[in-house]
Amino acid sequence: MKLTTREKTELFGEGVITLILLLLLNLSVIVLFSQALFNNPGLKFGFITIKHSIFTNPGAPFQNPSGRPAPWWMDFLTWQNILSAVMGIVDLVVIYWRLLRRYHLIQLRHVIDEIHYIADGHFDHRIPFKINSENQKVVDSVNSLVDSVIESMDEERSIERSKDELITNVSHDIRTPLTSIIGYLGLIEAGGYRSQAELLKYTHIAFFKSKQMKSLADDLFEYSKARTLPRNLQMNRINVKQLVEQLAISSELEAEKKNIQIETECKDNDIFIEADAEKLGRVFNNLITNALKYGKDAKHIYLTASQVNSNEAVITVSNDGEPIPKKSINQIFERFYRVETSRNKATGGTGLGLAIVQNIVDSHNGFINVESNRKLTSFAIHLPVHADQPLKKSGFEKLQSTDKKDN
Repeated sequence: MKLTTREKTELFGEGVITLILLLLLNLSVIVLFSQALFNNPGLKFGFITIKHSIFTNPGAPFQNPSGRPAPWWMDFLTWQNILSAVMGIVDLVVIYWRLLRRYHLIQLRHVIDEIHYIADGHFDHRIPFKINSENQKVVDSVNSLVDSVIESMDEERSIERSKDELITNVSHDIRTPLTSIIGYLGLIEAGGYRSQAELLKYTHIAFFKSKQMKSLADDLFEYSKARTLPRNLQMNRINVKQLVEQLAISSELEAEKKNIQIETECKDNDIFIEADAEKLGRVFNNLITNALKYGKDAKHIYLTASQVNSNEAVITVSNDGEPIPKKSINQIFERFYRVETSRNKATGGTGLGLAIVQNIVDSHNGFINVESNRKLTSFAIHLPVHADQPLKKSGFEKLQSTDKKDN
């Protein structure tokens, strides 16, 4: 921290004023002490006696035991010199203390000015200087507080943008099928069909569009429920091997229709986790459904489970179909994001499935990773064995999360 000329003058003035006051105090003490010795000669004689008894032979007050004269420096051991030396040391200590106190006040004044500058709207500013005093704690606290406020403001803006995007996306996704429904029902109402077959075609299209709207409404409902977790979780002890096998059985019929084989592998037989079975079932059903819908040319879906340490279980859903484009990897967990628009038209997807998956996994204190290449597209769900012990992401997984936020 650099001092201004005014502040240096202030410190100099503080030192001069303190010195003058101390000199006046010293003079007063010397006068009082001299007056005391003048009014009490015995006190003065006693001081001289003590001095010579320390440095000379008591039998020869002005000579040392060898008979030589007393050292020359004893002439300086007068009460005036001793008192002046003591007061000089005290004066230096007091002056140093006063200047240090004033300097700390100046530092605090600088800190207050910096706080006012930040409060005026310069939220990208931080207190730049370091000070060797207790005031440094104030500086660090202020900088941390500003960082926290900025983070909260950014998060609030992000939430507002998210809400606006949600409303826009929902409005668009509802309006599109609703327009078709109204159009075809309007043709039917006006008798704008030429045959029974054409009437059935119009009603079929309206029915199909209605199912799309219902699917969107159901996913929005599930997404809103997932956002209220974890307070609504019903935790139970779950056998992971049994969970994986049940998932495979429940999806086997739909997989056969698409000529896809589901294979399971549990590397450890006794893997148990604490989780909400219903919510976790929704996670893996969504992932398997996505693999069936979007795993183009896939022949296999692999469900694997393993325990990597005492408090982490990993369940992976993989398929050997067409890989996810690299540009889409970091966006697939965003609400309403679809890798290909054409796929959405064919399957009726809403783009909320993976957002629901991520919310549920987060609520279980776990995290999800996705990797996709020509061989496999894999979604790995990392879950804590004990629900009250959140998992910590490794550096690579943190980097993936950061990339998702940046994109």
